[in-house]
Amino acid sequence: MSPHAIADESTLSIDRAKFGVTRNAFLPEDSPATKLEHPSYQPWEDIAKDLPSLIDNGSIRERVAKLPIISTDALVGEAEWRRAYSMLAYITNAYVWGGDKPEEILPPQISVPFLRVSEHVELPPVLTYAGANLWNFTSTSNDFSEIDNLQTLFSFTGTESESWFLLISAAMEAKAAGILDVMVRAVHAIKTRDYALITDALYQLRECIEKVGRLLERMYEKCDPMTFYHRIRPFLAGSKNMGNAGLPRGVFYDEGSGKGEWKQLRGGSNGQSSLIQFFDVILGVEHTSHGAPNFHREVRDYMPGPHRRFLVYVEQLGSIREFAMSTSPDVTPDQQILRDAFTAATDTLTNFRNKHIQIVTRYIILPSKQPWTGKSLQNLASSSSKSASSEELTGTGGTPLVAFLKQSRDETAAAGILSNP
Repeated sequence: MSPHAIADESTLSIDRAKFGVTRNAFLPEDSPATKLEHPSYQPWEDIAKDLPSLIDNGSIRERVAKLPIISTDALVGEAEWRRAYSMLAYITNAYVWGGDKPEEILPPQISVPFLRVSEHVELPPVLTYAGANLWNFTSTSNDFSEIDNLQTLFSFTGTESESWFLLISAAMEAKAAGILDVMVRAVHAIKTRDYALITDALYQLRECIEKVGRLLERMYEKCDPMTFYHRIRPFLAGSKNMGNAGLPRGVFYDEGSGKGEWKQLRGGSNGQSSLIQFFDVILGVEHTSHGAPNFHREVRDYMPGPHRRFLVYVEQLGSIREFAMSTSPDVTPDQQILRDAFTAATDTLTNFRNKHIQIVTRYIILPSKQPWTGKSLQNLASSSSKSASSEELTGTGGTPLVAFLKQSRDETAAAGILSNP
């Protein structure tokens, strides 16, 4: 049975509408909207279309200053709300980071509608993984896992490297189509001690993670490391832990008439992928470090509300790991097969995280040590370059990059070690 196989609708364990889950896992059911139809939104559309050139010629802030404050009342349907969110997030990050120095005050022309849109989609007003990856593509086919059929909707640089970097993640999400239903049914099967069903599901999970990992390995095909590090990555940064980059107080969201608020928000990162956290939840991976509150818990606030509620729902169903560890009084053949399948799935997720570390080494650590002759902005890349070692490099999510990834990998490996109670 393939992880792409979907059971009859009447047998599904997931309330898809409630949790924002589709046949494409955490991606939308259909390609995201490619235009906001009401003519009042054309000024946003025009800036978003011209973003690479506005950044290149240094006029992004001037262009935003000429905008009116546009009401969100004419947005129709969730697809338009999501497009508005992604669009305003891109304009926001371009405005903040698209100059010789970062701009710490976001004007009402962006703050007012962005805060309203962010509230509606249950996301913070910053470029998140959802805005950059889940909702930032269009496809020429119904199979979103075919990366060659995808195109990005918004871009800071207009480069193939940026497009490829973002679309790899979208395709990875789509590659998990069906596995959510499979694993939720497996967790339900703990109550009936259905070893065969759970074991089969774990084999499917391992195959799914392997396929997602193979897509990650394709990053090298069309994404240039130096272009990514110096031209793309700076615009993915948020405003949390960015004092060295020029935002000691974060960003002030000016709502006009004396209203506004300083916000320190994390930048977009793959740590905000509900799919990766779903793998962790299913396999009982416990992340115990990286700040208070725990980073992995905190970034759930950077996921669409229905998705983070889905993770809580799955956590409350039961633990396959605890089931795999239980023996009474000795391990039966069925139990041993299940335990082996569990360990194999966890080893595969550990290997996936090793691949991620390899990507980070090639695209962040090595470029940070190499000379760059292009335009230099005061941003995440230049700030990170001043660090004494790779262990101190900061991720776009605001965490110590390498230490965080290594510990996440080690915690995943630890979950695969089953011992009798």
